[in-house]
Amino acid sequence: MTTHVVPGLEARFALASAVAREAGAIALDYFKRHETLVVETKRDPQDVVSIADREVETMIRARLHEAYPTDGILGEEYGLERGTSGFTWVIDPIDGTSPFVNGMPNWCISIGLLHNSTPVVGVIFAPCHDELYAGAFEMGATLNGKNLVLDPARTIVNAVTGIGANSHVTPAVVAKIVEDLLSAGGNFIRNGSGALMLAYVAAGRLVGYYEPYMHAWDCIAGYCLVKEAGGWFHPFPTEGERLTKGSPVVAASPGAIDDLRRIAGV
Repeated sequence: MTTHVVPGLEARFALASAVAREAGAIALDYFKRHETLVVETKRDPQDVVSIADREVETMIRARLHEAYPTDGILGEEYGLERGTSGFTWVIDPIDGTSPFVNGMPNWCISIGLLHNSTPVVGVIFAPCHDELYAGAFEMGATLNGKNLVLDPARTIVNAVTGIGANSHVTPAVVAKIVEDLLSAGGNFIRNGSGALMLAYVAAGRLVGYYEPYMHAWDCIAGYCLVKEAGGWFHPFPTEGERLTKGSPVVAASPGAIDDLRRIAGV
């Protein structure tokens, strides 16, 4: 399968990269005055949203809809608008809202694109670090223009794995993940942004990432990046209403696939 099978992909990829930087500038302005942000909680006290999330998503939606009015769009704050083109944008305006509102730099803009349920564009921009991770189907992945190619010699034993957790899973489940990873000789980090940790997998900074319950807007862009860098991901269910529901998310560098699949049970 080659890129010409997905007509219009290169133009959408370029747009995603430009919009991610534009969105990042808006979000960074809010971040620099995060003490003044009005912050609300969602389903639990750890799940927060700010005016910055809503303004950034509104801007991204407007730019994408203007360029491709028949594409679908799924965003964390405003849900799913179905399209007719076969393309669906999957966006998280600020992934890592908790770090964002607390003045920590571990947050990002995540713009993914599905074509017939396959992740074909992944752009993740981390404004505090001025890092743009960008990848598209069969075009490879880059970090600030430098090609990303994963090293198969890195494993969970000689590198670090990212994990995620939230109130959708029990403390016992999270404890078991940590126990299994440590028992296998690995170690872990959690920085508060699943999308950014997936970008780190693509960049070879982390050898893998596992979160037992995650939404599409957190992982579709990262999945594309990991695949294009030479890694593997556990497919996210994208058919119909399942696209809006949570699912286990696992991505890995070649040398960590077997161990992480065993730990995740996928």
